[in-house]
Amino acid sequence: MRKILLVFFLFVFSFLHAQEEFYVLNGVVKEAENNETLNGVNILFPELQRGTVTNEYGFYSIKLPQGKHRILISYLGFATISTEVDINSDLHMDFELIAAAEDLEEIVISEDLERLNIRKPEMSVNKLEIETIQKLPVVFGEVDVIKSLLLLPGVSNAGEASSGFNVRGGAVDQNLILLDEATLYNSSHLFGLFSVFNPDAIKNLKLYKGGIPANYGGRVSSVLDIYQKDGNSRNFEVNGGIGLISSRLLAQGPIQKNKSSFLVGGRSSYAHLFLKLTDNENTAYFYDLNTKLTFKLNDRNTLLFSGYFGRDVFKISESFNNVYGNAVFNLRWNKILKDNIFSNLSMIYSGYYYGLTLDFVGFNWNSGIKNLNFKYDIDHFINEKINLDYGLQSTWYEFNPGEIEPNSESSGISPSELTKKYAFENAIYFSMEHTFSEAFSAEYGIRYSNFLRLGQDELNLYPNEQAVNYNDTFGIYEKAEPTGTKRLSHGKVEKSFDNLEPRLALAYSFNEKQSVKLSYNRMTQYLHLITNTSSPTPLDVWTPSGRYIEPQQLDQVAAGYFQTFSQNYSLEVETFYKDITNRLDYIDGANLIANNAIEQVILTGEARAYGLEILLRKNNGRLTGWLAYTLSTSEQRTPGRTKTEPGINNSKWYSTAYDKPHDFSLTGNYELNEKWEFSANFVYQTGLPTTFPTAQYKFENLTIPVYSRRNSNRLPDYHRLDISATYTPGKNNNRNYQSSWNFGIYNLYARKNAVSMSFRNNEDTGRNEALRLSLFGIVPSVTYNFKF
Repeated sequence: MRKILLVFFLFVFSFLHAQEEFYVLNGVVKEAENNETLNGVNILFPELQRGTVTNEYGFYSIKLPQGKHRILISYLGFATISTEVDINSDLHMDFELIAAAEDLEEIVISEDLERLNIRKPEMSVNKLEIETIQKLPVVFGEVDVIKSLLLLPGVSNAGEASSGFNVRGGAVDQNLILLDEATLYNSSHLFGLFSVFNPDAIKNLKLYKGGIPANYGGRVSSVLDIYQKDGNSRNFEVNGGIGLISSRLLAQGPIQKNKSSFLVGGRSSYAHLFLKLTDNENTAYFYDLNTKLTFKLNDRNTLLFSGYFGRDVFKISESFNNVYGNAVFNLRWNKILKDNIFSNLSMIYSGYYYGLTLDFVGFNWNSGIKNLNFKYDIDHFINEKINLDYGLQSTWYEFNPGEIEPNSESSGISPSELTKKYAFENAIYFSMEHTFSEAFSAEYGIRYSNFLRLGQDELNLYPNEQAVNYNDTFGIYEKAEPTGTKRLSHGKVEKSFDNLEPRLALAYSFNEKQSVKLSYNRMTQYLHLITNTSSPTPLDVWTPSGRYIEPQQLDQVAAGYFQTFSQNYSLEVETFYKDITNRLDYIDGANLIANNAIEQVILTGEARAYGLEILLRKNNGRLTGWLAYTLSTSEQRTPGRTKTEPGINNSKWYSTAYDKPHDFSLTGNYELNEKWEFSANFVYQTGLPTTFPTAQYKFENLTIPVYSRRNSNRLPDYHRLDISATYTPGKNNNRNYQSSWNFGIYNLYARKNAVSMSFRNNEDTGRNEALRLSLFGIVPSVTYNFKF
């Protein structure tokens, strides 16, 4: 009898187990026209109330119960695939999406897409399609990724023609900018007029403002993650554009059809050529090159090589020559280890170079930073409820603060070199995305980072380890005199830092259209940009943490409410608070250029920022766009180290140079018909903080100004309206050639927005007066785009 019962229970157990059997469905989603992998594609199973998205390389994996299931493959701008899969064992299925201007199936499944996004524990992330960016009106008609990001909540910059961008009150050096996983140290051309990103070469981008996953580290404000296209492995194609001051050209095609591809693109400005017509010997131009090689070795292995090289050239006659720019290269190996495990191995080089030649002085100046980075990342899809990400990263740095060499035999300059610095940064991370129920999901993880400041040829030593002294008699900070120097081999560790960086994001959905989300992340930044301007300039120098400079550390918490109202509208409301320790500040009169002992002019302070962000989108229909508003505060403080020291600004909080309490933008795009499309954006921002003189006195015939507290004044408020129209001629069915014309007007009503304010004494009236410096009035543009 016992044997019969045992056999019965074993049979029931095996039957139930078979009924609940799960199998892995995986594959890659690509664009049918060019075989390009697609990131962020929605893989949905409506009846099962389950779904996933493709990763950065187009790979997806999900565990499903045995049986037949309806699957929907959906991506914005592409026709939706609706089919049925029969799951009886582990299954590999690739999908190809066809581009479609209008897709009726998208309306049918929009509720499923909204449900997936509402419940996903991802917040403080902005995504812009490159097609949307290309339609926005911009100065000189040059499509610009960075300028487009400024139209989103929580993102701003320090004024027109300023380099970089600020995120949630953070400084520009606190942004991690990645191009195909390689770090870019300067994201601007022509001192901030344009960004370094060629829009034709970009596949997708994400900006993380908060809730940053554990696989990212090294900066404390944001992560801008950009991937280049892989290249068309099916057909050869060329596209580009001709504008008023710059042009671009990109070619891509198969090396071996459906197996391997190449992409090569170039861009250059030529406005300086018009100066030659007026016998003006000055020159200012940029150029950059993008490349990508992709080799599909088999269904499980893909090899990719990508690179970027860019340079800016600025000359004043023959006496002043300035060249600077980025160079990055990445060799990657994508491998599907198992049906539910995807790995990426990368070996990366990043470098930034700054060169200056002064013929009238007789020397060349060279400086820069370069690093070699090894990283290994794994996406592990455990089951339908748990996804794991884990990996490791190691980066070696060399910092060249500057070296001088004579540029001719007649030069009286002696060769000299500032002390080079070296460092080694390591990290391991673990992150889990966990769906607990239909209403509650979480993403949590931890990152361990280790930073080794390596030895250098000469390191100053100071009394009491203080490189800055306070002079009680004069009430000022002064450089401390070194007591000696120390030399340590480049392979030895001079200082070590270790930090744990936890990450957490929670999402709770009330229903299929409403949810609340909460995130916390701690991040550590070991590199510092030595600058006393509000935006980076080419001469700014990066320096590592070490004996006298502690790493910056961020704690940020954010909470948000998310709602979709219909198939057309969505609302995102987020509030955030961030606190940063060990933020560098500079003593009055600090000299940062060619300073071999930068620790003698810096003090350590703290920074904080908090605010509210609102983003209202209209996603479908002829009229699309968004409204973005940010209410925020960004402050910093550098207290005295003792009770008798005043610190900076008497140890009081003061506004950062990029603080904008109110930042409003309205962006719209209207499709009139197949040939005409119109775009516009309006921007209004609080004026930037500055410091004005409040009084003056005379001393021995000299007029000495008396200034107010640091950043206690503001420039006039900033606002402008931009418009553009895109005309696309009817396509000839007998030709593959496609073209379009983009007409734009930047600053339509010619607002004279102030970049800075200066003061002088009017010799005629004898009265003091303020002068406003403005860069742009009304700027029309026209660009011709083509593709064949």
